[in-house]
Amino acid sequence: MPVHSIHDTQPADRWEDAFLSGNGEYGIMVFGHPHRERIVHNHHRYVLPNESLGMRPPAVADRLEQVRDLALAGERERAQREFSDGRGMAWTQSFHPGHLLHVDTTAGDSPVEHYRRVTDFATGEVRVSWSDGEREWVRRAFVSRADAVAVVEITGPRLDLALRLSGELSGRPAEVTFTTSAEVTGDGEASLAVVGEYPPGPGAAGFTGVTRAVVTGGRVAAEGDTVRVEGATRVVLLTRMDRSAPLPRIDALRAVLAELPTEYDELLSRHAPVHGELYGRAELDLGVPDSNRGLPVGELIARADTKTLDGALIEALFHSGRYLLLSSSGVLPPRLTGLWLGEWGAAWSGDYTTDANINLQMAGAVLTGMPELIAPYAALIDGQIDDWRTNARTIYGTRGILAPSRTDGEHGLLFHLNDDWPWTMWLAGADWLLFPLYEYWQATGDDDFLARTLAPWLVEAAVFFEDFLTREDDDGHLVLVPSYSPEVGPRDGRGMSGVNATMDLAAARHALTTAAEICTHLGIEQTAVGRWRALAERLPPYRVDRQGALAEWAWPGLETADAHRHISHLYPVWPLHDITPDDTPDLAAAAREALLRRGDENLSAHGSLHRALVAARLKDSGTAKENVLKIVGRNMVFRSLMTSHNPDLEIYNADAAHCLPAVVVEMLLDSRPGIVELLPARPPEWRSGSLRGLATRAGVGVDELTWDVSEGLAKVVLTSPLERDIVLVCRDGSDQRQTVHLLPHVPTTVTVPLA
Repeated sequence: MPVHSIHDTQPADRWEDAFLSGNGEYGIMVFGHPHRERIVHNHHRYVLPNESLGMRPPAVADRLEQVRDLALAGERERAQREFSDGRGMAWTQSFHPGHLLHVDTTAGDSPVEHYRRVTDFATGEVRVSWSDGEREWVRRAFVSRADAVAVVEITGPRLDLALRLSGELSGRPAEVTFTTSAEVTGDGEASLAVVGEYPPGPGAAGFTGVTRAVVTGGRVAAEGDTVRVEGATRVVLLTRMDRSAPLPRIDALRAVLAELPTEYDELLSRHAPVHGELYGRAELDLGVPDSNRGLPVGELIARADTKTLDGALIEALFHSGRYLLLSSSGVLPPRLTGLWLGEWGAAWSGDYTTDANINLQMAGAVLTGMPELIAPYAALIDGQIDDWRTNARTIYGTRGILAPSRTDGEHGLLFHLNDDWPWTMWLAGADWLLFPLYEYWQATGDDDFLARTLAPWLVEAAVFFEDFLTREDDDGHLVLVPSYSPEVGPRDGRGMSGVNATMDLAAARHALTTAAEICTHLGIEQTAVGRWRALAERLPPYRVDRQGALAEWAWPGLETADAHRHISHLYPVWPLHDITPDDTPDLAAAAREALLRRGDENLSAHGSLHRALVAARLKDSGTAKENVLKIVGRNMVFRSLMTSHNPDLEIYNADAAHCLPAVVVEMLLDSRPGIVELLPARPPEWRSGSLRGLATRAGVGVDELTWDVSEGLAKVVLTSPLERDIVLVCRDGSDQRQTVHLLPHVPTTVTVPLA
C-alpha cells in the first residue's frame, strides 16, 4: 500500500529542508540538530506594510480611445505610456516569517543514535526521535485545525532545556524590531512572548507570538527572555499568533491559550479527524515495491532522473502535494511559498501571483477530492472584489471587474505596473481567477454557492466585456484593444502590449458564454443572456500562424515570441477545454505546435507545470512526461518534498509541490460536462496502477480507476449524485467510447479494454 508519510534519517541543516505542518492559518517548520532544534512559526496574514497601501489604479479611462487608436496603428510603446501615469513599479506587501522557537539542550550534547524525523500526511504531525543507547527522546508537533494553535510536545528520560522565542531570521529589515520576554506563570508553567514591530506608517503595527509552556516532572525558571527547564520528563508548548494595529496584546493571547487543554494527545485527537478526513479521500498507487516506498526522503529524491518518471517518487509527491496544499489552505489559499518561509525577503514578495501561479497551485484541490479548499480561495476574491470593480471603473470607465496580476491578500487594487509592464491591459484576469470556482460548481453541482457567491461575479466579468468591446475590425469582428499576454510581448519587441491577445480573447468568449450559461441555469438576468451570446459570436476566431502554431495574438503582424516561460495563449486548452482534439482537431494540432515551439527560458516550475497540463489535455503523454521530468529530474525538490521555483533548489516555492497532483490526475483522467476520459496521457512506465477518490467536471465521482496494460484492461467505478448519462472515453490504444447510465448514489463499475 502507498505510504502516507515521509521520513529522513538526517536532521535538516537549513530551513528549506524543514519538515512542515499547518492548519491554513499558522504554519510551522521543524529543523536543526536534535540538541539545537528550531521551529519557525508562520502566519498567513504576516505581510510587511509598504507604500502600496496608499496606491490606487491609474485613472486613465479618459485616455482609452486615444490608447486604442495608438495600439491599432502599431504604436504600442506609446500606447503603454499613455495608459500608465508615469509611476515606477511597486510591489505588494511582502510575506514574511513570524518568529523562531529555540529548543536547546543545556546539559551537554549526549550521543545521537537512530535519529529519525517523520511527517505524517494523514495527521499533519511532525515527529523527531533519537536515542543515546537505551534512552529515547521524542518531539512531536502539529498545527491544530480544531483549536487554531501550534502544539509541540517534548518527552524524554530527562529534559534539561533552554526555551526561547526570537526574531533571529535571516534578511530581517533593520527597521523591524523585536522584543522578547519570559516569565514563570504558575507551578510548572511559564509563558514566552515575542513582539515584532513594523516601522510607523499605514497598515498593521506589528505581530505577536505567545507560547504557553507546561512542564511535567521538573523545575521551571525564567532568565531574561529564556525559560529554563531542568529534570523534566515532558514539556508541552502551545503557541498562538496575531497581527494587527494596534499591536496584538500578549495578555489576550495568553488568555486564549489558558483555555486550551494541555495534553498533546487530546489536542491531536481533536485535530486529526478534521485534517485526516480531507487528506484521506484520494490515493495514488503505481504498483511500487514496498522497499522503494519505505526509502528515506533523501534516497527517494535521489531516484529521480531526466528520462523516467520513478513511481515511488511520483507517489510521494502526489501525496505530499495534497498534504501541503491542505496544510496551507484555510483563512487564505496558498501563497507562492505555501504557508511557510524561513527568512525575510521572499521572491516576488511571496504574494499571490495571479497570472499563472495561484491557479496552478489550486488545480488539484477539487479534482483530488478536497473541494472544501475552494472556500479560502473564494474568500480571497470576496475580500477584494470591490477593488476589482474599482480597477475596471478607474482604468476603463466600465462596469464589472478587472483583476490585478498580483495581490498580497489584503487588497486587490491594480497598482503593479509601469510604462514597460502594461498590467492595466491584461483583460483576462477575472475570468482566469474565477475559473477554479466555476470548476468547483461543475464538479459539485453546488447551486447555493453558484447563486449566492459565484454567479454575481461571473455576471460582472461578462458585463466588463460588454462595456469594453466597442471596436470592430474590417470583417466585423469585435476587437480586444488594448490587450496583453502575460508576461511577454510580440516578437518585434516594440512594446509588450498589442491587440487580441489569445488569452484575452479566450477569456472574453468564456466570460460571456459562461455568464449566459449559469444565468440560464439559475433563471436570472434573462434579458442579458442573448446580448452576451451575441457578443461572443462576434469575437474573432483563434489565429494559426505560418508555422502552423496557435498564435499568441489574433491580429495581423503580431508574431509570437517563443522564448518564454509563460504559455498564456494556451488558455483555451487548459483549463478551458475550448480547444480539444475531439471537438477542434485542427486547432488542437496548432496548439500542440505552439506548445512544442515555446522555449523553456529559465526552466521555471510554473512554466513546466503549465506545459504538462496543456500536453495532457492534448493527449500528448510524451510532452507531459517530459515537462514533469524537468522538475523531478533537475534538483527542484527539497527534503520536505516542498519544491523550488528554478532548478538546483533555487527559490523556495510551492508551485510544483501543490500542482503536481493535478498534473498526475490530468495525465490519467480528463473530464468535462458529459464526458469522462480514462488514461488520456498515461506515461508508458506507469503500466499498472490505481487512483482513488477523484472528482470530475462532469459532476461524477471516480471512486477508483485501475489499469493494467499487461492484462489489457482498465476499470473505473463511477458515482453520481443525480441520474445522468455520461460518455466514457478510453483512447489508450483502443479509443473506446460508450454511454454509461448512472443512477443516483449507485456506484457503477465499467471495464474497458486496453490495446
